[in-house]
Amino acid sequence: MTGWVLHVDLDQFVAAVEVLRRPELRGRPVVVGGDGDPSKRGVVSTASYEAREYGVHSGQPLRVAARKCPDAVFLPVDSAAYEQASALVMAALRDTGAVVEVLGWDEAFLALDTGDPEAAARDVQRRVRDATGLDCTVGIGDNRLRAKLATGFGKPAGVFRLTRANWGEVMDDRPTDALWGIGAKTAKRLAAHGLHTVAELAAADPQELAAGFGPATGPWLVRLARGEDDTPVTGAPYVARSLSKETTFQADLDDWAEVRREVLVLAARVADAVAAQERPVGRVVVKVRYAPFITRTHGHTLDAPTTDPAAVERAALAALAAFSADRPVRLLGVRAEFATET
Repeated sequence: MTGWVLHVDLDQFVAAVEVLRRPELRGRPVVVGGDGDPSKRGVVSTASYEAREYGVHSGQPLRVAARKCPDAVFLPVDSAAYEQASALVMAALRDTGAVVEVLGWDEAFLALDTGDPEAAARDVQRRVRDATGLDCTVGIGDNRLRAKLATGFGKPAGVFRLTRANWGEVMDDRPTDALWGIGAKTAKRLAAHGLHTVAELAAADPQELAAGFGPATGPWLVRLARGEDDTPVTGAPYVARSLSKETTFQADLDDWAEVRREVLVLAARVADAVAAQERPVGRVVVKVRYAPFITRTHGHTLDAPTTDPAAVERAALAALAAFSADRPVRLLGVRAEFATET
């Protein structure tokens, strides 16, 4: 018996839940986002595989999605339905007896001892399908990192194993942003250091990278490229690290005084939710999406962690002060980041 990590990822989760409720949509391009009206402002929450073939993807404006795929069926977001389906999925995963770490609505890590991880993965798929009618992909790894990346190679509804044994074969020639945790900006910085592939990053000197990326981040990037990860899978309940609210405006805001008022409205809503949870906030972040679709964020760290609504609102205005006020605004968001317990 060997200890394995499985990463379970529901395929096109939100769209799949909608198709289960509306079987006549199976095989058709489905886009879920906003209130389901592509003539209004809003963004795509998820798109079915059929819609993705037209270039529709999460985070895209609904109007753009409608232009790319005019025959798509557009549906409003129904969070309650997705939460209910997610709860059934996670219950099915826990019934396996494995340690289950929930990552969100549609994905989780499982830690289990087995001599046949592929059989365990197929059993997980069967359990999820029997409980919900939904399909999932399962990545198998000898740690969390490799299991998470393995899932991408198994999509859709497949099983893939990624371990130390085949890491180089699978990952070496891929760009650095193929790694979990490296985005486009970090990949660009790595490229400036002559590191374009996973293999090149894995062979880099950790101390040299520490000079350019920081004493912790530099060596961590090298470990990432080598597939190293000693983070355990934990069954502790998921605790959100932040709480946010945002609004998309049907007409751009040109008056910055109005922008300030709307930020205060959002900050008040966030502050009410923070107070209800009784978890102190350490930092407040404001998101501004300028017209047509340029997004910027700025944050403000509080002098001391607090649940005081007035302090949250002041921090939101302080973060807003870092933005340029010379362009129309189409979306605003306020996020409270909870203080880390020490």
